[in-house]
Amino acid sequence: MVEMGERSAKAGAFGWGIIGSGESARRFASDLSLLPDAALIANHSRMLSSAEKFRETFGSASAYADLDSFIADPAIDAIYIATPNSLHLAQALKALRSGKPVLIDRPLAPSHTEAAVIQREAARGNILAMEAASARFLPAVIAAKKKVDAGEIGAVRRITAELSVLHAFDAESRFFNRSLGGGAGLTFGTDCVSLAMHFLGQPQKVSGLWHAAPNGVDMRCEIALHYDEAEARLSSGLDEDGANHFVIEGAKGAIRIDAPFTGARSLTTFHGFALTPPFGPLPATRGVLGNLLARLPIPGRAVEDHPFSGTGLQFQTMAVMAAIRAGKTGAELMPLADSINALRAVNIVLSQPATQRIIKL
Repeated sequence: MVEMGERSAKAGAFGWGIIGSGESARRFASDLSLLPDAALIANHSRMLSSAEKFRETFGSASAYADLDSFIADPAIDAIYIATPNSLHLAQALKALRSGKPVLIDRPLAPSHTEAAVIQREAARGNILAMEAASARFLPAVIAAKKKVDAGEIGAVRRITAELSVLHAFDAESRFFNRSLGGGAGLTFGTDCVSLAMHFLGQPQKVSGLWHAAPNGVDMRCEIALHYDEAEARLSSGLDEDGANHFVIEGAKGAIRIDAPFTGARSLTTFHGFALTPPFGPLPATRGVLGNLLARLPIPGRAVEDHPFSGTGLQFQTMAVMAAIRAGKTGAELMPLADSINALRAVNIVLSQPATQRIIKL
């Protein structure tokens, strides 16, 4: 362990510890600095040199290479787990059994069965455990949910969402390595499914298909959630850069949570003429022409901005801190049951044989 500076740089601040030193950990640490009542107390990495470098960059008080010593740090009030998916279960259980609340980078675990184990352990110890599905806490998404609940677009009939980011195939990277919980469905698919369930609830049926990367991991995953009077068609991929917006179509209008919806800073509402192509919520044209059409003043189309600093992880972090300070074991917007159900939907689709060629649903 390496210690530097004063632990109480922010007097009375909520103390966070971070496991991991990759992109997710760095984003969390950066956004944590935006919260005046939170402090990065300690960070952990398997290599002490990586932990020290992270501490130097983000100003934590202590850097650890030993996980047990890190978890035992009495100044840590909660732990953010930002490691490969395959490590989430073991690390979450170790933290929970030591009495430390956990916020776990999505997905909660590689499977819904492992996620259920985390849920049981959290319930047994009466301790908070939550998936870091940060989109639900974004101001733009909260505003969209209020509009839907108020009936502004009528009864929801369809949700269409995509989250795809091109990644060059590398069998050893966390995106494609099966042993690390790689694949499009676990990397991006749970974001789409979780948010769709946030608006529509639990589906009556799940269907879908997927296309394999050279090593057999899903390169693209298409999931459909079926409801009595609605459906959600959700696409995730590592094979291309997608539209990456989230569209909710109702009987009287539509709402588009603008791209990338996992970090949305705006939403667009559509009514009347604005619902018709090529101006509607699902743009038929991308590129320069698509951008031009999106900027034209169209009757019935309105853009609502919800700006914020950082990458948007601070909103879920505030919710976790508020819940723990209030003695609660979860944040209302992101119950563990929703994380488990989203994983179950992804697991159902991925349990089927791969298709030779993906056809978007």
